Parts: sequence; C-alpha cells; structure tokens
Amino acid sequence: MSQNKKWQVRIFFIGWMVLLFLFLRDTRFGFLALNTLLGYITIELSFHIGNKPHQNSFVFWLLSLLWLLFYPNSPYILTDLLHLAWLHPDEANGLLRLDPHVWFLYTCLMISALSCAFIGFWSLVHVAKAIDVKIHLPGNFSNFVTIVILTVASSIGLFIGRFMRVHTIYLILSPRMYIRPFLNMWNMHMLVFVFLMTVLQLMIYWIYTIISNNKE
Repeated sequence: MSQNKKWQVRIFFIGWMVLLFLFLRDTRFGFLALNTLLGYITIELSFHIGNKPHQNSFVFWLLSLLWLLFYPNSPYILTDLLHLAWLHPDEANGLLRLDPHVWFLYTCLMISALSCAFIGFWSLVHVAKAIDVKIHLPGNFSNFVTIVILTVASSIGLFIGRFMRVHTIYLILSPRMYIRPFLNMWNMHMLVFVFLMTVLQLMIYWIYTIISNNKE
C-alpha cells in the first residue's frame, strides 16, 4: 500500500472515530467507537511491519506479535451487527421498520465493520507475506497456509473477545491470569464457532483476492 493510501486510511479512521464518539457516545452503541479504534490499531501496526528491506528482526517479530494480538479486533466488529437486535427492527407483520434511527445505526455499524474487516484483511495478507519472507518461505501455497493459520488464531481470538469478554489490552497487561480460563475454554460449541468464523474470514479473503488481483 502506498504512503498516500496509508494516509487516506489514517484520516478516514480518525475522522470516523470522532463522528462515532460525538453521535453515539450516549447511546447503547457507544462501544462502536472503541471497537473501531481497536480495529484501526491492527491496521496501523501492519503499516510498520516489513516496511523496510532489512527491518530489525526483534522489531519485526515484536510488531508482528502485537499485530496478532490486536488483529481479531478487525473482524470482531462483524459480530457487533447482532446488536441491531436491540433495536427490534421488525414490525409486527415481520417487515423491517422504516425508522431513520435504526438505519442510521445500521449504517454506522456497517461502515465500521466493512472498513475494519476489509482493510484488516489487507493487513492480514501483508503481514503473512512479510512473515513468509522473513522465514524464507516464498510461494503462494506457503503464503496461503500462513494466512489460514493466522485466520484460525484470529477466530480463537474472536471467541475469547466475544464470549469471554477478554480485551486485547487485558492480555498485554496481565496475561498470566488468563492461562487457566484459556485451557478450560475448549469444547464443541467453541470449536464450531471457531470453525464458522474461520470459514467466514476465508470467504472474505477469497473475495479480497479476486478484487485485488483483477487486472482488467
């Protein structure tokens, strides 16, 4: 991604988060500004990974680890769409309500979800390629394997964030207190959720590759 596009992304997210804070801070959807910020941190971190021909290995792996810890926040906002149920968008006859407030919140959620998810997927592809180069694993197949591994890890992170309510910052500040809960979280429902979220993310990745590889 060129520097010009990176600054477009930065300016968009800063402006968008200010608008979310101003318009949604006193509503049930005030969480969206914070979730969007966490998704943006992922993207900003990826801008600094592998951006130099001979980036220091310690800096590279530290940034990559931080990116991996924050990355689930990018697709996480897709699960926030379920919160639209709080607005009871259905009429008694089963049709959707034509309520400007409902559709305003829907628009806000979709803008945050799509921007974090799709630009976040650019960061996934970028970091996966940077890792493959760093460990000398060139080739499309090895790159796809790296992406799948990172996507599965992201889906586990989604479960941890959505159902265990563990934020990325908590993991950074006090990781030891979560060792036992993480060891006990494995069950069939959790695995099904991880599988479904992995399928969803890989589907978005497939769409992303079709769009990004279009030469016409």
